[in-house]
Amino acid sequence: MDKIQDITDDLKPSAAWFALYVRHRHEKAVAQVISGKGLEVFLPVYKTAHRWKDRMKDLILPLFPNYVFTLAVPGQRHLVLSTPGIYDFVRLGGVPAPIPAEEIEAVRQAVSTGLNAEPHPFLKSGDRVRVKSGPLGGLEGVLVRKKNFYRLVLSVELLVKSISVEVDVADVERVDNDHSSMPTSGFLLSSATCN
Repeated sequence: MDKIQDITDDLKPSAAWFALYVRHRHEKAVAQVISGKGLEVFLPVYKTAHRWKDRMKDLILPLFPNYVFTLAVPGQRHLVLSTPGIYDFVRLGGVPAPIPAEEIEAVRQAVSTGLNAEPHPFLKSGDRVRVKSGPLGGLEGVLVRKKNFYRLVLSVELLVKSISVEVDVADVERVDNDHSSMPTSGFLLSSATCN
């Protein structure tokens, strides 16, 4: 009987992270409803100042506009899609595409540090670096320079979207293609710049 139970457990689909494409400015409401249905939801946000003609106001906005992440199994698709404000799962080849858990965890770790994270244009090329120490220790991303600060760009490949978070350049090391690390050099620091 135990062998049958083990085989049955192996056949059960495992939960994976999926991106949901949602209506503009409905990310928070969708996340709240899905969470109320008992599913794990991740909606990374950042704080920004917005200027109107007569005032300044701090806003809390999604790091990935129009997207909410949920941890689900394929059988929960209908439960998720019945939520008002959701257009669909992000799909590849017509099938909901899972997002690697490492990408979700990297964004979660970056957001939870309290450092200044913000959306960033998606980068495919550039010097990959690994953070050696500090609250982002172990994360890998692309190093860019913005004015007098350095930022680590973390990407969610499926969405072709990225965020950047401030890093101390002394805390990063270059990651070569063979995944061995090398000390940061002056070349690395000047190779990627954003305005």
